[in-house]
Amino acid sequence: MLDDRTTAAAPWPTAYPQGYAVVDVETTGLARDDRIVSAAVYRLDAQGNVEDHWYTLVNPERDPGPVWIHGLTGDMLEGAPLFGEIANEFSARLADRVLVAHNAIFDWQMIAREYARAQRTAPVQQRLCTIALSKELALPLPNHKLQSLAAHFGVVQQRAHHALDDARVLAEAFRPSLHAAAERGVRLPLLECRPLTEWSDAPAAPRIGYQASYRHNSWRPSRKRPPCPYPNPGRYEPDQPLVQGMRVAFSGDTSVDRELLEDRATEAGLHVACSVSRLTSLLVTNDPDSATSKTVKAKSFGTPVVDEAAFTQLLRDVAPARSSADG
Repeated sequence: MLDDRTTAAAPWPTAYPQGYAVVDVETTGLARDDRIVSAAVYRLDAQGNVEDHWYTLVNPERDPGPVWIHGLTGDMLEGAPLFGEIANEFSARLADRVLVAHNAIFDWQMIAREYARAQRTAPVQQRLCTIALSKELALPLPNHKLQSLAAHFGVVQQRAHHALDDARVLAEAFRPSLHAAAERGVRLPLLECRPLTEWSDAPAAPRIGYQASYRHNSWRPSRKRPPCPYPNPGRYEPDQPLVQGMRVAFSGDTSVDRELLEDRATEAGLHVACSVSRLTSLLVTNDPDSATSKTVKAKSFGTPVVDEAAFTQLLRDVAPARSSADG
């Protein structure tokens, strides 16, 4: 961890948040219906110093999922509290702080769903993704894994995929990242956290511009997406990276929650489109031969199509928006 003296000479940015909650959750999987099995929070002050930490197991009320990753068996979780039983304590540790996580959209979506199931709302207004911050700082990392960020700052991982140790590692790596941002006057990549709503078993009433029905207990965000700040550079070219500003549409079911994929695309600087037109850069679908309106239009327009797995890989390295000087 960095010594305070390394940043003492630089004035602390007044626009920076007054506190952070570094969070890690382990889950039964990545899909919309998966559950949290453990959670950890490190509370930090305005300059990233640790105030305290907290950890809990959570009974997911279902199979624990990839035990070989998180190490939590059904027997270990059977006597653990339900999420509703730890929601108050969790809220006390999140309140009035920016949620910080590595790939923060994933942790936030999982947390927001658990609160919605408990008919509660998480007291979080903003989140900060340490992957996005490392990109803003142009850190020389070989990839965007937590272990690479930790190694860059000399933080030693003791138990990977254990929520408490992952949160500790991230807290220790976040502090020097935060100080580096303050020294350079970097604007922190803060994003709004919007609550999610769990739909009832009954089909939702159709609305103009939306499908007539939704999947059982599907999730929709209670918000409208902000406009993409980058111009559309055109269509996606195979074997080339995505470029900020590209218009991306989704069609059909996805293994990862559609909202999670769309938010990842938005955070990467892509324009998430609700329909396919001649301006669409790329269509993401796991069933390109289906007869949905989007796939039919994509074929008629010659719009490039990739599946979810390929799109997830492309999201790892989105090229910055091209300036006018680039032509």
